[in-house]
Amino acid sequence: MNEKRGVAHLVCGRRAKWLVLVLWLVALFLTAPLAQKLTDAQDNDAASWLPGSAESTQVLQISEDFRPEQIPAAVVYAREGGLTTQDRAQITEDTAQLKQLTDHGIRGAETRGPVYDRPTDPRAAQILVPITMDEKGWERIAPAVDSIRDIVGEGGGGLAVHITGPGGTSADFSEAFEGIDSTLLVSAMGVVIVMLLLTYRSPTLILVPLLSVIAALFTAQALIYLLAEHAGLTVNGQSAGILTVLVFGAGTDYALLLVARYREELRRHEDRHEAMALALHRAGPAVLASGVTVVLSMLMLLAAEMNSTSGLGPVAAIGVAVALLAMTTLFPALLVIFGRWIFWPVIPHFGAPDPTERGVWARLGRRMARRPRRVWGVTALVLAVCSLGLIQLRAEGISNADAFTGKPDSIVGQEVSARYFPAGSGDPLVIVSDQAQAGQVREAVAATRGVVPESLGLPPNTKPSFEGKVLFEATMSDPADSEAAKQTVERVRDVVHAVPDADAQVGGGTAALLDADKATTHDNLLIIPLVLVVVLLILSLLLRALIAPLLLVGTVILSFAAALGLSALAFRHLFDYAGESTDFPLFVFVFLVALGIDYNIFLTTRIREEAARQGTRRGVVTGLATTGAVITSAGLVLAGTFAALGTLPMVAFAEIGFAVALGVLIDTFVVRSVLAPSLFLDVGPKVWWPHRLAREDGGAPAPESVEAGVSRSAE
Repeated sequence: MNEKRGVAHLVCGRRAKWLVLVLWLVALFLTAPLAQKLTDAQDNDAASWLPGSAESTQVLQISEDFRPEQIPAAVVYAREGGLTTQDRAQITEDTAQLKQLTDHGIRGAETRGPVYDRPTDPRAAQILVPITMDEKGWERIAPAVDSIRDIVGEGGGGLAVHITGPGGTSADFSEAFEGIDSTLLVSAMGVVIVMLLLTYRSPTLILVPLLSVIAALFTAQALIYLLAEHAGLTVNGQSAGILTVLVFGAGTDYALLLVARYREELRRHEDRHEAMALALHRAGPAVLASGVTVVLSMLMLLAAEMNSTSGLGPVAAIGVAVALLAMTTLFPALLVIFGRWIFWPVIPHFGAPDPTERGVWARLGRRMARRPRRVWGVTALVLAVCSLGLIQLRAEGISNADAFTGKPDSIVGQEVSARYFPAGSGDPLVIVSDQAQAGQVREAVAATRGVVPESLGLPPNTKPSFEGKVLFEATMSDPADSEAAKQTVERVRDVVHAVPDADAQVGGGTAALLDADKATTHDNLLIIPLVLVVVLLILSLLLRALIAPLLLVGTVILSFAAALGLSALAFRHLFDYAGESTDFPLFVFVFLVALGIDYNIFLTTRIREEAARQGTRRGVVTGLATTGAVITSAGLVLAGTFAALGTLPMVAFAEIGFAVALGVLIDTFVVRSVLAPSLFLDVGPKVWWPHRLAREDGGAPAPESVEAGVSRSAE
């Protein structure tokens, strides 16, 4: 016994617990100031999201030789009955003031317009104001748009004034992401507090996991900030937001599992240090395997072509690794320091009976043991039927108009502009080619369907040529973020690539969306199998078996398909979302498989522990009885923390949050509670093949025998 708990005592020994606390306090003192700087280290520029090999990214880099990187904001004026003389005078005055602007990177001198929708009796006008991008990137767009708004106002008296185009849309995205860290922190913390109160029924005990998770989050944010500043790690608003959810969800899950095992040992051991050492020894491998599974699964994202996806991998891995470290060192040390009273009012006293012995999960296990094949067959069939909803999935990308849960001013302005001007105005194609073949390239672009021929031209203050290259723009007739515009980009690329020796490339906002869709499709096909292989290998090593891991991976895939199918139905018929982003299936899969497999790890490691003592079928019932309540609580916490993503006004975040939360609930209440145990009961000892446990007596005991065995094992 002493050998088994020797390592655990390094964390929760009589003196060691104080050393652990001091080390964490020192770490927090050093890292807390750095954690607050993570927002400043975020890179939300287009290049930080797109793959470096994409044609649009290369055009973006080449265009910097001709002009500073710019993003235009489009000011749209419209009056249905036609612009009045006073309206046109105001537009002229606004244009003059906009040309004087230099705040926040605005290049007022290069302002284009006003352009009217028709030469006589115009109904609308448009002004394009360029905003220069520099090292501040996305941070300066929203203030720049605010400066423009201060001049043009909100309209009134029948005159509509909107700021749209890439600049206006980016400003609204920036506003949506503003405060994302604090919003998610408060939301996730609220969910965790409520669930811990319901689980522990103790107002004092919730403080320990909460403090430990917050310490883990601050430490992870500080480490990620240092890597972003000094090691080139890409961090953006998406990865920073998901980091908060992952640390809170995974950290709280590990805390729940350890507390449940600590309670058991406190009833068997008078010394709380001894109880915690045994709890760590017995639950530690499952927690460690769970954490390693998530970390390695997240690191598989490094293989992604999308920079935003590959950057999320190490960010998420660091967050979960730090959470794992905090919950296996700081958390148990704090529990031992506070003593048994921290469980007030439900204090686990030495010698008290274990309430799980006759609970609902024990009864459920005994009922499944009577007809396990019927149970898993019906359950699998129901999940398969739910997965039929996949035919409603539209993971083909979503337009800017559909990206917000509401309708910000830039989207309204985009709709207004499309009624009077070519729909793609304000976000043109950018074409670069060799100077000698520029004429042929221009003719090819102008003749392409979907391009406004008279729109081809050189942007203001752009070098006519640079090192034998030329650059020009072209407006599309369809909205820049539409599927029709993406098809136009494909056609333009085909014709310019066909011009001999032109070395022509096509970029711009629409081209970037198209390249992102292609890269994400590649990432889906590559990363999903990689994650499955990682999970299968870890389960095989942990359980020292092959049949059990294969069964568990199969249940997780079925659970993922059911969650995605039900989510697609909800998005179409409940929330009325237009579609899903192309990376939606990948993110949902990675989070569900990496995190959802946790519950199977918690369950099967306990089953294996019990199987070594009392046989597989009795071990299944005992394992389900002892882990049922804690895994259910963990699933509710994790589902709640991901549901917190729905507090953000972004459809992509809301969809990921809903689908992952739903998938976690399916894993918790269906896969782990019914499907996996009934499969293990039906297969019996052979589930551990090729381990020696597979050679135990394989005869299926009668239900009464299983029930009697469970009662004896609890004594």
